[in-house]
Amino acid sequence: MQRFMNRLAKSFGQGLLVLAPVAITSYVVFVVVRKLDGWFHFPIPGLGLVATVGIITTIGYLTSNVLGRRTLDVVEAMLSRVPIVRLLYGSLRDLFNAFVGDQKSFNKPVVVDLTDDGALKVLGFVTCEQFDDPQLDGHVAVYLPQAYNFAGNLLVVPRERVRRLDAEGAQFMAFIMSGGVAEMNAARTVFQDPMFTVR
Repeated sequence: MQRFMNRLAKSFGQGLLVLAPVAITSYVVFVVVRKLDGWFHFPIPGLGLVATVGIITTIGYLTSNVLGRRTLDVVEAMLSRVPIVRLLYGSLRDLFNAFVGDQKSFNKPVVVDLTDDGALKVLGFVTCEQFDDPQLDGHVAVYLPQAYNFAGNLLVVPRERVRRLDAEGAQFMAFIMSGGVAEMNAARTVFQDPMFTVR
């Protein structure tokens, strides 16, 4: 009887592991689609999502030419004149550019040795390789994303404690933000980089 109950509990846990991510993802998609349909008042389910994707894509296309770029520059200049709005807009713009912009910031995955013997390490991304202030000469800025959170910490560490990893940025970020649960097959080796010291 005990054996049967253990197997039943194990099967329930396995079913939960399979269904929970699917159910949560489906629910989030359902809520987003329903909310967008409500905003646009479309009678056909899902049309709000299609319209939103179409609008975003059109704006992206229009701002990729000279006229669109100038219009965007005017809007950004207006936003930059309002103190609180300037801070919020600038931070969000830089954050989105870091992930999907032309010059991605999170494309240099590294491991940082926190102790002299290298026994304690953290994973992150180099976001600044050189500082103008002479007090920070020989240091780099490393951003450490937090697991299951959009927040993170910034460390300024000596260059010799930082080693570049052969990993794809998006997969590396997913590995960190999942708390190490997600797969990270891309991290195969540490490669030589002239900007970093590899011990």
